[in-house]
Amino acid sequence: MVWKNKTQAVREEVILVNEKDEATGVMEKMEAHEKALLHRAFSVFIFNGKGQMLLQRRALSKYHSAGLWTNTCCSHPRPGESTDSAASRRLMEEMGMDTQLHYKTSFIYKAPFDNNLTEHEFDHLFTGVSDKEPVINPEEVDSYKWMSPEEVKTQVAATPELFTVWFKIALEKVF
Repeated sequence: MVWKNKTQAVREEVILVNEKDEATGVMEKMEAHEKALLHRAFSVFIFNGKGQMLLQRRALSKYHSAGLWTNTCCSHPRPGESTDSAASRRLMEEMGMDTQLHYKTSFIYKAPFDNNLTEHEFDHLFTGVSDKEPVINPEEVDSYKWMSPEEVKTQVAATPELFTVWFKIALEKVF
C-alpha cells in the first residue's frame, strides 16, 4: 500500500453529543477542541491470535499527543457516518488493516493539553482480531509494536507519560 500525502487541508467536522451520546450538532474539529465541547469519538484495539495488542506511536506531526503510544487507531466519525463504519474506515486509513470490529463499551473523558486544546470525548471502544502486519500511514503513525496485555499494563504503570490519556482509560475497559 502506498500512502499519498495530504495536498489540501480538509475541513474536518465532529459530531457534538450530550452525555447520552445523542447528537446535538456539528462543529469543525479544531473549534470543538478549542472550546472543549463533548463530541463523538472511537478507539480501536486490535489483537492477534497470540493475544497480543497492536499499539501505535502517534506521528510526531500530530496536533496533540504526538509521539505517544496508544491503541491501534482512534478518531471521530464524520457527520452522517456511523461510528462502527468510521472505526473500520480509520483502521484502514491509519494502519492499512481490514478486519471485523466488535463494539465493547464507551466512556466519557476530558483532557486538557498544553496547546490550549482539550479532548472532551464520548469514546466508543471497538476490538478486533488480525494476524496481519499493519502498513502504517506515516502522516498518522510513527511506528507500531505488538505487546501482551501484561506487558502493556506493566509499561503503562512504569512510564505513564509515554501513553495517551484516552489509552490509559480505555485499557482498563477493554479487559
